[in-house]
Amino acid sequence: MKRLLQKYRSLNVRARSALWFTICNFLQKGISFITTPIFLRILTTEQYGTYSLYLSWLQVFTVLSTLYLYHGVTDNAMAKFEDDRSRFISSMQGLTITLTSGVALLFFLLSGRLQKWIGLAPILMLLMFTEIYAIPAFFFWSARQRFEYRYRSLVAVTLLKSLLNPCLGLLAVHYAGPTALSRVAAAVSVECAVCGVLMVIQFVQGKTFFDKNYWKYALTLAIPMVPHYLAGIILNHGDRIMISKLVGKPEVALYGVAYSIGMLVLLFVNAINSAMTPWVYSKLKISDIKAIRSRSREVIAIVFCLAVGLMLISPEVVRIFGSAKYAQSVYVIPPVAGSVFFVYLYGFLSFPEFYYEKTSFLMIASLFAAGLNVVLNYIFIPRYGFVAAAYTTLTCYVIYSLGHYIVGRSILTREAGERSMVDETMTLVLGVVLIVISCTIHMLFPSIFIRYALVAAGMLIAFVKRKDIYKIINAK
Repeated sequence: MKRLLQKYRSLNVRARSALWFTICNFLQKGISFITTPIFLRILTTEQYGTYSLYLSWLQVFTVLSTLYLYHGVTDNAMAKFEDDRSRFISSMQGLTITLTSGVALLFFLLSGRLQKWIGLAPILMLLMFTEIYAIPAFFFWSARQRFEYRYRSLVAVTLLKSLLNPCLGLLAVHYAGPTALSRVAAAVSVECAVCGVLMVIQFVQGKTFFDKNYWKYALTLAIPMVPHYLAGIILNHGDRIMISKLVGKPEVALYGVAYSIGMLVLLFVNAINSAMTPWVYSKLKISDIKAIRSRSREVIAIVFCLAVGLMLISPEVVRIFGSAKYAQSVYVIPPVAGSVFFVYLYGFLSFPEFYYEKTSFLMIASLFAAGLNVVLNYIFIPRYGFVAAAYTTLTCYVIYSLGHYIVGRSILTREAGERSMVDETMTLVLGVVLIVISCTIHMLFPSIFIRYALVAAGMLIAFVKRKDIYKIINAK
């Protein structure tokens, strides 16, 4: 324990933040994983499919209503307006409230035409917009905590939300009835309670609802990004919407469960991104692309290993996570886990586009990948079922990453005189190997000994290389 404490105390603030973000993500997902199997057994596949569909449409309308101002725009602003962060965040809350009100009004005016196509009851849509009003406050707040390395408060609030959400959800489905409406209402109540407090605090601190310069800055940067964000939503959630239309809501539940398991690797990816974003921006500021490229080699290799590890244990995870009625979901996990590698890759490669504010270039790659995803889903889902959607998603994320690589390389060459932020040869080799594994690993599902021997070998290598991993985490 003394040695562990000494090592912890020797970590710099960025490394401590990364460690606690990772722990927080694990606890957050761990709480969700403990309770989700209960929801899967209480709710019918029809009701859980409706809940999954709600989450997918929530992402779509969140982009339209908030323009995702709390992502790239806020990260840029935290660096550019370091001395006026309170006013910026307060004005962004005012902007998202205004935008959400406009989209909500337009939707309910056209609800007669849109309701049937969306496939959700009016009460669910009302709850959805209520949630969209609330959630930006948390993300604006968390962005500032990350840039100021206030990991204690971020972990505390995140865990509070993570505990309240499933606990209230279980109470709701038990006492109000095992329906998607009960589950959604509980989640919205938690978001409004926690995010509402943060919203008030940030308005008090910033004392600004409207700031012409900040609104103009944010809209100028965010509006060109809307097609990019929508394309990302289509790639990430469009599958469930199309499965609902082409096959049915029970299949949405099967796909949604497997997709959630496959995205486990995002626990690490999100923690890495949270810790690395301020560091990457600091290196871009001084055009130290070589340092970024050096660090990216190890991180990309780690994400690759995590994706393969999850593929190897996916049959057992499905048995623990779901029941027998979700057994078919196991074949979705390998391509989804493989997709996460490319999700991380395109996110990393897009840093120059955000930093140098060349976001209009994102539109071409984003729209092409999203359009291709829709076309491939329309062709293959009716023929091969919901599993086909996972492979179309993998295909499109590969193309998406390639598009961001080409655009990012062009920007870096002009702005910093460097070719790429990643080791191109190594990244290409790992990407090709991962695609092959994603398409073939299902043949190892019956051989539990071989799969766990490979997992054990990977863990042994990680233990042997633990000092190198420690250096990656504690890099300055």
